[in-house]
Amino acid sequence: MKRLVLYVKDKCPHCKDAQRYLDEKGYKYRMTNAKMQRGRKELDAIGARSLPVLKIGDQIMIGWNPKNFERMYKGG
Repeated sequence: MKRLVLYVKDKCPHCKDAQRYLDEKGYKYRMTNAKMQRGRKELDAIGARSLPVLKIGDQIMIGWNPKNFERMYKGG
């Protein structure tokens, strides 16, 4: 099972969509708010400028697309 980290910000509809999907499918993940110090630091290291961002194992997915997520999570 790959480790998941979801980076979000308040009032972001795509962030809410990603969170809802992960919850409904039963994925375990750590959620980090981009406004908090830890979230900003991690996103700066990734180089991401838009949200949501999903860290799937060692891979980075910027934006939200359920099909892309499933493909990346399954290693395809």
